[in-house]
Amino acid sequence: MFVLFTDFGPSGLYTGQIRAVLHGKFPERPVLDACSDAPAFNPRASAYLLASLVPCYPADAIWLAVVDPGVGTERDGLIMEADGRWFVGPDNGLLSQVMLNAREASCWRVQWRPPGMSPSFHGRDWFAHVALQLSMERMPEADEVSPDDLVGSDWPMDLPEVIHVDHYGNLITGLRAASVPVDAVLRLGKSRLHRARTFAEVPAGQGFWYCNAMGLVEVAVNRGRANHVLGAGIGDPVAGVIGTD
Repeated sequence: MFVLFTDFGPSGLYTGQIRAVLHGKFPERPVLDACSDAPAFNPRASAYLLASLVPCYPADAIWLAVVDPGVGTERDGLIMEADGRWFVGPDNGLLSQVMLNAREASCWRVQWRPPGMSPSFHGRDWFAHVALQLSMERMPEADEVSPDDLVGSDWPMDLPEVIHVDHYGNLITGLRAASVPVDAVLRLGKSRLHRARTFAEVPAGQGFWYCNAMGLVEVAVNRGRANHVLGAGIGDPVAGVIGTD
């Protein structure tokens, strides 16, 4: 199984081309979309979202992760094995939280390049072919590197800001809910938000925070769009835990 994590958008030209490369070699292997609307051009926010999704998928899946505003530059391509799971993507911090959350991780900088590679679509022309080689239990030419040398290896385990706005307008943050006391009051913009276990625990139109299904702090408005009601979006800070009241 291949799992895609990209900022290519749920429609358009790009995801289908990557699927065509993977399907052309292994038509019997499923290709799943973990996320096609990761924060655009934002590997840092995307790294926290990616790490939260990994446990939802089979351990033998090969992940192809592409949020790559530096495509065509000298940034490296990476292969990572984290607790037995395999990942391919750019060395721009996108895989950093997967590595930091793993008990054991090994990393390689990919030296192999395919002929005729487009300078603007490494997801299709480079990373997808690396993923195919891994699926055949072949390691392309690559140099092992210390995980400490990766971009993002010094990033915090919790990112106190909005990293994703979902279909309903809910605001997913980079904070692990397990690291935030259940009686904490959080600040997002001018709003002070208390925790609720689920939507129905608060009146319609009221904002709150909760532990979402991926284990992250998420801000929502019952029967409303938190991004509109609270006037918040990707990159807006959550001012940490500000105490209880």
